[in-house]
Amino acid sequence: MTDEEDPSKFEVMIRDLEKSIKEDEKEFYGEKTVEEAYNPKNIGMLENPDGAARITDSHGNTMQIHLKVEGERISDSKFLVDGGGPLVAFGSVITELVKGKTIEEALRIGEKDIESVLGGLPEDDEHTPELAVNTLKAALEDYIKKH
Repeated sequence: MTDEEDPSKFEVMIRDLEKSIKEDEKEFYGEKTVEEAYNPKNIGMLENPDGAARITDSHGNTMQIHLKVEGERISDSKFLVDGGGPLVAFGSVITELVKGKTIEEALRIGEKDIESVLGGLPEDDEHTPELAVNTLKAALEDYIKKH
């Protein structure tokens, strides 16, 4: 029997602990936020973005968003973040929301749009989608300034 077939008590304890943590996160943040945090879309950077911005908030979290625009529409968007799970979820959601939108439509994306996709957020949590929205707006302004 191999180690994979007969996990040690320590490995079982670690798996159980991870499962418990995920369940607690889902209870606090919600299923969709945890799903986006653990399986984010659009992480990375675009080569030669048409618009880009990097913002650090008052908590020291930094988000960067890159945009690619083709014609009148945003065709691609990527993000990087140095914060925790909720911020990863916000970056994942906002980069999905912006795809296919015009610059004017993208400028109207707000915190409530992200919260709606995620099914709401805990009221007493310090994390809000504000950093994602501000970074997107700065990337859009960068695009407008260049074009």
